[in-house]
Amino acid sequence: MIWPVTFSARLESWNLLRDRCQNLPVKSALEEINAWWFNTPWRPYYLHWDDQETWPDPWQLLSDDIYCDLARALGILYTITLLDRADMAPADLILTEEGDNLVQVAKEKYILNWNPDTVVNTFQAVKIKRQYQQHQIL
Repeated sequence: MIWPVTFSARLESWNLLRDRCQNLPVKSALEEINAWWFNTPWRPYYLHWDDQETWPDPWQLLSDDIYCDLARALGILYTITLLDRADMAPADLILTEEGDNLVQVAKEKYILNWNPDTVVNTFQAVKIKRQYQQHQIL
């Protein structure tokens, strides 16, 4: 997928992603979401954990079109949250002790924003430094 150039094209692409993922099996939907957000143009240090109160909402994030690892994880969490699927809950945004910005879904069953090609299906707990739950973000 080529990343959409205009804001309206990004909105349309994001809407199509959510439509596709609404009825897919959970792992397939999470893989689609993860892969879509890994297509974003990456730039270091756009968002920071200490500035959570100023983080963009989903539409502003797509409008700004700047994606560090944290912004990409935030976009993944926004997408999962707006799908509002019980089998994708709970979902949390996590900063690990190693500095990774991840999205953990279904009580550590799935980890997103780790690998561009797949979600990590694991029962190993990550070492959490900071964490926000879905309802604390949107």
